[in-house]
Amino acid sequence: MLLTSPAKPRFLVDAPRYLFLTGKGGVGKTSVACAAAIALAGAGKRVLLVSTDPASNVGHVFGLVIGDKVTAIPDMPGLTALEIDPVQAAAAYRETIVGPVRGLLPATEVALIEEQLSGACTTEIASFNEFTALLTQDTPDVDHVVFDTAPTGHTIRLLQLPTSWTQFLDAGKGDASCLGPLAGLDKQRSVYAAAVAALADPARTRLVLVTRAQRAAVAEVARTHDELAALGMTHQHLVVNAVLPRPTGADALARSVYGREQAVLAALPPTLAALPRDELVLRGSDIVGLEALEHLFETPTPGETTSVAERSPAPPGAQPLRVLIDTLATDGHGLVMAMGKGGVGKTTIAAAIAVGLAERGLPVLLTTTDPAAHLDQTLAGSLPGLELSRIDPVAETERYRTTVLATKGATLDDAGRVSLEEDLRSPCTEEIAVFQAFSRVVNEGRRRFVVLDTAPTGHTLLLLDATGSYHRDITRQLAGTAGTFTTPLMRLQDRAHTKMLIVTLAEATPVLEAEALAEDLARAGIHPWAWVINDSLAAADTDDPLLLRRAENERVQIHRVLDHDAERCALVPLLAGEPVGVPALRSLAVADLDQAAAL
Repeated sequence: MLLTSPAKPRFLVDAPRYLFLTGKGGVGKTSVACAAAIALAGAGKRVLLVSTDPASNVGHVFGLVIGDKVTAIPDMPGLTALEIDPVQAAAAYRETIVGPVRGLLPATEVALIEEQLSGACTTEIASFNEFTALLTQDTPDVDHVVFDTAPTGHTIRLLQLPTSWTQFLDAGKGDASCLGPLAGLDKQRSVYAAAVAALADPARTRLVLVTRAQRAAVAEVARTHDELAALGMTHQHLVVNAVLPRPTGADALARSVYGREQAVLAALPPTLAALPRDELVLRGSDIVGLEALEHLFETPTPGETTSVAERSPAPPGAQPLRVLIDTLATDGHGLVMAMGKGGVGKTTIAAAIAVGLAERGLPVLLTTTDPAAHLDQTLAGSLPGLELSRIDPVAETERYRTTVLATKGATLDDAGRVSLEEDLRSPCTEEIAVFQAFSRVVNEGRRRFVVLDTAPTGHTLLLLDATGSYHRDITRQLAGTAGTFTTPLMRLQDRAHTKMLIVTLAEATPVLEAEALAEDLARAGIHPWAWVINDSLAAADTDDPLLLRRAENERVQIHRVLDHDAERCALVPLLAGEPVGVPALRSLAVADLDQAAAL
């Protein structure tokens, strides 16, 4: 089913009204979505490009501000774009519920209602309302709607919401919930059902799975294929983005990466191998701006693979990962959180740090909040003093339900227990359960090192929002009392307890999103302890013309991070072999920059 990069990729042939692009964070689906929208508009179609990603960068790719209003793309007739902002959507949703009672209820009660409507599930449903409106409203002035979705786990959660809320509404009795009166939600039932029907209809919707030729990305997109197929979305295409072309020289790194990618493509899971497939070639520079996007689906010109400079040393000021681990080790214990955009290698960096600390004789718990993370596959082994765990939303929700039923339910009669069981079927229960598990992990850092691999940025910020809501609630309840208290947010704000690492790539979009993350954290009173630039070609050992060109493009972004008032910045080179397994992670954790580049 292989199809090399044509000017019009296979997934755009006879395109239906809706194109739905999804995949693991960092695989380039925003670039592919933007290029697809441009190609359709260039063919004379009227196209609306919509981002549902909490960390949307569609505006950056086009070099303009888009936001939550339909915006025309200059110099591209027929193309408009829209970014669904979860924060603004949630604020508008809260106002529809709080507005009618403001002025009728005391200000303290109104504030309490607003606080109850500040959770992650409220944000999810508000965003989904915006999303479903685009799938169900009649918009005769648009021929195609191209959806650039959030990283996979978040997207799956949104698509499951109609089923979740239908079940919840069926069990509800018109009571209030964290989403407002259930009677109001019930009116949305038919809208949600129509949205899922549109997504499952191949005559109206084409699902495009975007991935890279990397084992973790392919494994994730295979799971996405199965989960979406289970929801009835079976008409799927596969796009493998940024595939390194066959090297013409003898450069060891280029040949190794090429061989690794080709091996991944040759061993695609049968469900993916059977799909219609496009392979897009790795370009020499970032895909930013209208001109670059217009040529994304074309075979690169010879000039793109011409070296622009000789190999240069790594930029001064960056440190090897080893130096960060040595500094961390002096504390003896604490919480180390790796945060960042999906696909930047947070799991690898977190695992390398955990291995490095354990190698120094320190007790370490390595855990993750990312539903798509597989720490056991990254470690591929064990190490004395290193414990592995995972905050599994399904398991944590079941544990929470069981605990509540065993404690609170034991004092209720049969009718009360039935009512409690119905309440616990609310999707909001998962938010509470995951937050409690996260809080336990935060406190665990008081007695040993806890290295936390977080979910992609948008998902993690929702979790931190819940942490902030809990902090404000406790502070309000205990205000004026003589007792003292420490909330999880206070632990995260304590730089002696928590070391926040922002992981990024030396590319324009990941660095831009890392800066936005740093600003979001600062508003919560949390400041990065260090930045980590992963998979850097500027620090790698290569003489390949295409890789050297990309290395030179990286330098602007590396200096941007170094100028970002970062107290510490580690530079991790792109490696010839995948950093999987304890020996490879150990080498990465103890090497200097020149040694790591040669791994």
